Amino acid sequence: MRIASLERLQRQLAKLPGVGEKTALRYVLRLLESDGALARDLAAELAALPDRIGTCVHCGHLAERTDEQTLQCAVCRDERRDGSLLCVVARVPDVLALERAGAFRGRYHVLGRLLSPLDGIGPEEIGVDRILARTREEGVREVVVATPPTVDGEATALLLKRELEASGVAVTRIASGLPHGGELEFADPITLGRALAGRRAL
Repeated sequence: MRIASLERLQRQLAKLPGVGEKTALRYVLRLLESDGALARDLAAELAALPDRIGTCVHCGHLAERTDEQTLQCAVCRDERRDGSLLCVVARVPDVLALERAGAFRGRYHVLGRLLSPLDGIGPEEIGVDRILARTREEGVREVVVATPPTVDGEATALLLKRELEASGVAVTRIASGLPHGGELEFADPITLGRALAGRRAL
């Protein structure tokens, strides 16, 4: 027996990344088991999400909407952050991962996309001019490029290096190598090569 309402919600949930049809069905059934309370609370939070969360006008990270006219994220508002250190990332989840690690105390710049000429994404589309303007206006001394170790990520890193070094800003790249607890035999050649190239004294 088909239940149209259940199937419609299942299809919507299955559109989320990492959620297949079976997982979506488990979510729907769990919502039904909660006597409607969980479903109503979740629906209210989802409906309010676009009005509560926006994009920071300075860095592109997520920012909670307040009564302030300028939408700023918590990192940009934090005066304890080192404004001379700027970390360039591809996406918002990258900022969240770095913040969880707690090892970076500078500010961020979220590109939103990576350089990809085949897809028509060039320097203008990723906002290289905006990054250059930030380095001048905010007195940035070092830009840490934290784009992913993919073809597009590496191309973006090389472009940023070329443009930023011409303006006199130091450009560094996050190291990439073996994960903690990883085995050498399972590592790909590129990862192994970078791990060796980035070796340091014990």
